[in-house]
Amino acid sequence: MARVHPKGVDLGEPGAVACIQGEEAWPEEAGTQASVLTVWRRSLLFNGNGFAVFDAKGNLAFRVDNYASGSKKEVVLMDGAGKPLLTIRRKKLSLGLGEQWMIYEGEDDADPRFVVKRHVNPLHSRALQARVIPCVSGAKSRCAYKIEGSYSQRRCAVLDGERRPMAEIKRKEPVKGVSFGLDVFHLVVQPGFDASVAMTIVMLLEQMFGSRSPFLKIAKAFA
Repeated sequence: MARVHPKGVDLGEPGAVACIQGEEAWPEEAGTQASVLTVWRRSLLFNGNGFAVFDAKGNLAFRVDNYASGSKKEVVLMDGAGKPLLTIRRKKLSLGLGEQWMIYEGEDDADPRFVVKRHVNPLHSRALQARVIPCVSGAKSRCAYKIEGSYSQRRCAVLDGERRPMAEIKRKEPVKGVSFGLDVFHLVVQPGFDASVAMTIVMLLEQMFGSRSPFLKIAKAFA
């Protein structure tokens, strides 16, 4: 598989294929332009699972290390320097009512920012729907986000209450005939939407619907 190798980040494999995008600005810089992040489903640590996320200039924006889809109860999103930004904790509900995911600031374990719940129609294993519900008080916080589309095909969106796309996951087009498959894709974040929250949603979708997720295997059994 072709690899991401921007800004001289050495990931230990030959045959690098750069996937740095053009000079697209961050929302805080431009105010009206979407941010395009390049997400690689691999940790920067040797033999580690996770994600490495690069901005439009090839800088390491986010990282997730030692992450195994569908198995760990806690996953931490860090910035490029390794500072914890958000933590996902998975919680099983009582009476066999399934699971939900809590998103906390930094590595806190109290007062979550969001709670995420999933819904899947087992007759349509490629379709997903999940809700991201803010936990803080206030009128603005009551606006829940919906996630719709197909994560397994890297085509899905985070929609606000008026069904406007706040963030989108898109497949990366081949470069000079080299295909990146499903492990390298784009995360497009609209101005005003927190890019770290958008990336945390990607991490959640990997847990819920990734290729190694037991839940996806159950859904495919009904397809």
